[in-house]
Amino acid sequence: MKFIWTEGFKIRVKADQGEVLISANKEGLRSLADHLMSLAEETPGSHFHLDEYNSLEEGSDELIVEITD
Repeated sequence: MKFIWTEGFKIRVKADQGEVLISANKEGLRSLADHLMSLAEETPGSHFHLDEYNSLEEGSDELIVEITD
């Protein structure tokens, strides 16, 4: 999968008591949309991981998105 990041993107993920909040600026939402479109073309079981060391804002919780059949 090739990910396209829109310049200036900011994405934060917080998980708390069974709720997940994804907050992002306009560029971050565009980037996530591109990632989801790329993932939709992959085979079941394909996934991507994002965390504060890989593209998310500092202090973010890890986000894993997977395609199923």
